[in-house]
Amino acid sequence: MSKKHNFSAGPCILPQEVFEQSAQAILDFNGIGLSLLEISHRSKDFVAVMDEARAIVKRLMNLGDDYEVLYLGGGASLQFAMVPYNLLKVGGKAAYLDTGTWAAGAIKEAKKLGTVDVVGSSKEENYSFIPKGYSVTSDYDYFHCTSNNTIYGTQMKTFPEVDTLMVCDMSSDIFSRQMDFSKFDLIYAGAQKNMGPAGVTLVVVKKEILGKTGRENMLSMLDYSQHIAKESMYNTPPVFPVYASLLTLQHLEKNGGIAAAEQRNEAKAKLLYDEIDSNPLFETFCVKEDRSLMNVSFKITDESKKEEFDNAWKAAGISGLNGHRSLGGYRASLYNALPIESVQVLVDVMKSIK
Repeated sequence: MSKKHNFSAGPCILPQEVFEQSAQAILDFNGIGLSLLEISHRSKDFVAVMDEARAIVKRLMNLGDDYEVLYLGGGASLQFAMVPYNLLKVGGKAAYLDTGTWAAGAIKEAKKLGTVDVVGSSKEENYSFIPKGYSVTSDYDYFHCTSNNTIYGTQMKTFPEVDTLMVCDMSSDIFSRQMDFSKFDLIYAGAQKNMGPAGVTLVVVKKEILGKTGRENMLSMLDYSQHIAKESMYNTPPVFPVYASLLTLQHLEKNGGIAAAEQRNEAKAKLLYDEIDSNPLFETFCVKEDRSLMNVSFKITDESKKEEFDNAWKAAGISGLNGHRSLGGYRASLYNALPIESVQVLVDVMKSIK
């Protein structure tokens, strides 16, 4: 059966060689006669995987030993709670930017642990732009933002200068574009977009920011310091997703790193947005300046052509193009592993609808 053109928003396409290497590891890991799924997470073979999976993140992000890399369970959604639990001081307050559904989820959880001020929001305009022109002062314990919004197809192109800790949920665009990662004190990301399969979450945290909340008797599983001390082995880690994430990051590193991935991603996004802008049958949901390079959310302007378009893209072997249930329309996710050839197939289908 021929491989589909996978535009799924996540879990999503990964490099073909990662699928092949992962499959081999399930049958026989490192030639040891055992499956990756049955070895101890404390065996030397897997400890080596975890050590390199942590090290490669620092290399790709160009970060030093003042940062710690963690691989945790619970998805980015658990980080909605862990971030304020570890950074929001007792009696303190945090600043949040509300740019979409997942940002709103983070705000909801943080409010359970203390005072949260939403310093900017585009909710009233159906999250069709990234708020700008706000300030975050030093009386906040931290500022939280979401770099890319998978549902509405918006992305932060720049990040504000703030007088406090900078926290970012990069779940849907991590490792897709160059930036100064040292601007951030804590970064987290669910793996199932650009990084690996579902089931593991990456946390990159500056060690010096921890232990300052005044919170006593912290729950161990929610305490970053516990996970750092145990080198992401406080409990049994998600062994297979960590290994597949390592393979994905190794593939990225040997194919030009983040800089090369960014060039490929910009070319893919330009190809698709150019077609949307020149074809009166299609339009995006968001303002032009905030368009995401990762998730292109768009709609058809003539409902009478919808059935023809749907049949055509399915016939072309395209998968995962339906928009999020809360927004409708279509969503083409252009993650690192998606080849530009798949985008061309979609563009050709769009051109064929008259």
